[in-house]
Amino acid sequence: MNALTNLDALSRADRQAQIVHALSAVMPAHTLLYTLEDTVPYECDGLTAYRERPLVVALPETESQVQAVLKTCHALAVPVVARGAGTGLSGGAMPHKLGVTLSMAKFNQILKMDPLSRTAVVQCGVRNLAISEAASIHGLYYAPDPSSQIACTIGGNVAENSGGVHCLKYGLTLHNVLKVKGFTIEGDAVTFGSDALDTSGFDLLSVLVGSEGMLAITTEVTVKLVPKPQLARCIMASFDDIRKAGDAVAAVIAAGIIPAGLEMMDKPMTAAVEDFVHAGYDLNAAAILLCESDGTPEEVEEEIGRMSDVLLGSGATAITVSKDEAERLRFWSGRKNAFPASGRISPDYMCMDSTIPRKRLADILLAIAEMEKKYQLRCANVFHAGDGNLHPLILFDANDADQMHRCELFGADILETSVAMGGTVTGEHGVGIEKLNSMCVQFSTEENAQMFALKKAFDPLGLLNPGKVIPTHNRCAEYGKMLVRGGKISHPDLPRF
Repeated sequence: MNALTNLDALSRADRQAQIVHALSAVMPAHTLLYTLEDTVPYECDGLTAYRERPLVVALPETESQVQAVLKTCHALAVPVVARGAGTGLSGGAMPHKLGVTLSMAKFNQILKMDPLSRTAVVQCGVRNLAISEAASIHGLYYAPDPSSQIACTIGGNVAENSGGVHCLKYGLTLHNVLKVKGFTIEGDAVTFGSDALDTSGFDLLSVLVGSEGMLAITTEVTVKLVPKPQLARCIMASFDDIRKAGDAVAAVIAAGIIPAGLEMMDKPMTAAVEDFVHAGYDLNAAAILLCESDGTPEEVEEEIGRMSDVLLGSGATAITVSKDEAERLRFWSGRKNAFPASGRISPDYMCMDSTIPRKRLADILLAIAEMEKKYQLRCANVFHAGDGNLHPLILFDANDADQMHRCELFGADILETSVAMGGTVTGEHGVGIEKLNSMCVQFSTEENAQMFALKKAFDPLGLLNPGKVIPTHNRCAEYGKMLVRGGKISHPDLPRF
């Protein structure tokens, strides 16, 4: 941490010149960006409310260049923030104002496809959907499917432990990755996991996946592939009451059914997406559930029947089962386009990502409805209902400072209410900078200290993605004082790591 403090003695211009000079000795000129017009596009990720311009953007083309950048930055004690496609929603790839953004966009090759072992070895910049497209000729696909899968990269998925609409049955990124290769901040090559199903020693793969670029830089990933199901069908179930829909989710799981996907949308969200993609949603419903079954035709028929019975018994007012693959994809197109649909009805939105016990789904939705009145902002809800992972989208105008402030308060309220209901502040989007204050609510000073200790074991100088994920003791103390006084403060007002 002292390494970062010492850098403050230099002016921004002097520091930039120092870094450019050092990197120019180990990198081709065309792989370094540092002028204003070249670095502005990198100033934020999908969380556009917070922006910072890096001193330098490095775009390495080989692993040796990645290694050279890291060694150079470590020698100069310069912060490094890795960036994939920039689709993250928590500010995890927002640059450090005194550091280097390490763009891994050029690492976009599928290195090996092995249908016999059902694995693929891919570089970190390969798009999520591209893996399934390449594996399709073998009757295989990569199961995790975030809504941004047409753009997001596997390296970013590893950093955030991304999921998707089919994560209930097939798991998150962690459950679908065998091995990750990369480099430490010192430029040392490191491998987490192995080609086998298990490795000796500590399970460091589980430590790395979801670490948000704080422990190492990922360059290559070995992923698991699964067979394409013979058939998939989707139920669209309508409910005239939010609580009935929430209770129906718990009832499906309680019946011993694990759907391939179990998603929920409230009325404002269905209206937004129906106007956008015309998925055939019931606009009169207070909420709809999308419940998918996949497998053999016999398995699907039996499971669709069981789920339909549970949903009707839970108060569904209407049930539509997809007749063919085109209709199934149309049902899912609305869910997959929930975020862009929200962008059509509001200048800006902030997407939360808390997770709660399934039995509290109705409670949190009703609480959010009260928060809309409290903060005078609209909120559309869409989420992975099967595992309780919420995605409330708070609609606001970032050009209005008051709306921006109220949006921050609204988001913090959702996260902290989720914790109070027995949940957690994040499910798959990560903490980044967005949820730092809420981490103070969920974790004790001692727990945060242990997380810092783990980071220090990998990154003693604290150079990899500093200021993210783990709140400092001073930050939590200051936030605690504000809570006692009945107020809250925005992210930039608090000290950063």
